[in-house]
Amino acid sequence: MTASAAFLSAQATGQTWRDALEAVIPVLRAANSNHQLGLIYMTPHYATHAAEIEAALGAATGVPHWIGTVGYGTIGTDPATGSFVENFGTPSLSVMVCPFAEESFRVFSGIRGGSDRISAQYSDWLSSDSPPVILAHGDPGNGLLGGLMDDVTQETDGFLIGGLSAVQGPGSQIADGPDGQGLSGALLSLAHIPLQTALSQGCSPIGPIHTVTQAQEHVILELNDRPALEVFKEDIGEILARDLNRCAGYIFAALPVEGSDLGDYTVRNLVAIDPHQGAVAIAAHLNPGDRVMFCRRDPTTAVADMRRMLSDLKLRLGKQSIRGGLYVSCAARGPNQFSDPDQEMQLIHQALGTFPLTGFFANGEFCRDRLYSYTGVLTLFL
Repeated sequence: MTASAAFLSAQATGQTWRDALEAVIPVLRAANSNHQLGLIYMTPHYATHAAEIEAALGAATGVPHWIGTVGYGTIGTDPATGSFVENFGTPSLSVMVCPFAEESFRVFSGIRGGSDRISAQYSDWLSSDSPPVILAHGDPGNGLLGGLMDDVTQETDGFLIGGLSAVQGPGSQIADGPDGQGLSGALLSLAHIPLQTALSQGCSPIGPIHTVTQAQEHVILELNDRPALEVFKEDIGEILARDLNRCAGYIFAALPVEGSDLGDYTVRNLVAIDPHQGAVAIAAHLNPGDRVMFCRRDPTTAVADMRRMLSDLKLRLGKQSIRGGLYVSCAARGPNQFSDPDQEMQLIHQALGTFPLTGFFANGEFCRDRLYSYTGVLTLFL
């Protein structure tokens, strides 16, 4: 990363993609030969014009490499005020150009059924002592995606950030041209691009961790050698247990991350409750011996955890300056969780100040080697 060059970011809305593009380009024209990589995030309204948007941005800025995807909403910097803004469900475009040198990253695309092409294509680049951070965008329609994420992180010894696109199929992603149907993005060298990343949960545990003692695929029959529903009712409390319909959208399952010393967990939806069998079904396949707990989703706990995350991140930064940022938030957060539609942006600004920022509302969030839900993942470039 070139220390003398600045990150440049802008976000705009518009009835057409050309309107939004015209609003962001004046800020981005300050790009120079130090800016070799750009990030593009857009809502589905502009998705069919992704190739045209990429080409127009390249022509206007001279930035040769671009990656990005389509989100349910975009996150960025208002070019008029310089403040952080969210746009959810309305036509919008968020762009950031990064002062990354050509040798500090590698763009990859077309990872649909196997990831060996990355190690084959970039074996020399990957031979450095520093493992990469993998800024990736995934197609939720690819049933092999979980395995592809594992393969990419194992082959590169890398750390995933990014998330799932809001739409599926060809053209849902950008990686030096239109891409989709799998994984695409860029490998970032930590030796050249210093950064810090942190995750905030949108759900908080309401009971202890339980051991699955009997299960059939995604149906939990027993927890701790007791009927699963009986354990579930104890955790959620008497009021909710009287009317289980009230659990919808409020109570979730959480799978503890093995080996984590931070109490980390991935959240999964409740699919069904069977009072006759005393069973609870969740959106994950489980086997006897697996661990699970239950959690709740509400704005108060989400705000508290985001404040915790930002405070921890600020301590880790020390005296280092923030030069740019990427925020990937779950589509179930933002206006779908917080009373104030810009709540997350306000919290980031209060804790860390203002800096060039881009991001999107995702169909699922990447962090380390896992796919999360209901989280916000903030990456800061230093």
